[in-house]
Amino acid sequence: MEFFEKSVAVRLKTHLDKYLVAGDDQVTVRQSRSAAGTRRARWLVDHVDSNSHVIRLKSCYGNYLTASRTPFLLGMTGKKVLLTSPENTKDLAIEWQPVRDGFQVKLKTSAGTFLRANGATMPWRNTVTHDTDFTHNWILFDVEPVEIPEDEELNDYLSMVTSFSSVSDEISGLEFDSPVSVHSSGFSPRTPILSIKKVIF
Repeated sequence: MEFFEKSVAVRLKTHLDKYLVAGDDQVTVRQSRSAAGTRRARWLVDHVDSNSHVIRLKSCYGNYLTASRTPFLLGMTGKKVLLTSPENTKDLAIEWQPVRDGFQVKLKTSAGTFLRANGATMPWRNTVTHDTDFTHNWILFDVEPVEIPEDEELNDYLSMVTSFSSVSDEISGLEFDSPVSVHSSGFSPRTPILSIKKVIF
């Protein structure tokens, strides 16, 4: 757990010297060398208040590394690891227990399976699954703390503000029924206030 205690974000390096990255489709997860320096290789560490032994890993897209129940291949024990945004953040499928193994770490699911960086040829090449059946080093990861650039934090904040502003604009553009509408065009500035008081009382 100490690998993640003081880290805001990390990169996870596999036994193939590749990094765990979020797919461009914002759903899949894979291994990549070329994307190592991108945001897609960075995972925000989300600590779980109710259980100090587990963490959640959030992608640059805002969704979570998830141990799904979907088989990677029919007839195989490995299940897909995906990016999801569950309505219930207490969903155990997005929780991972770090297990130290020397200077590396294994990530264990609530079901007892481990995050696995697959080797070999297609269709396994560069894939990521979770499984109980594995070659030992396939489930070992190097944890590399990374910093989030200040300008990127600002951009994320501005994006959030813009999102709220757009919602505010939509609300201000809506037409609501008003006491003013039932009066003639010659009403005085005080008329709406008086009519509101009459409605309230």
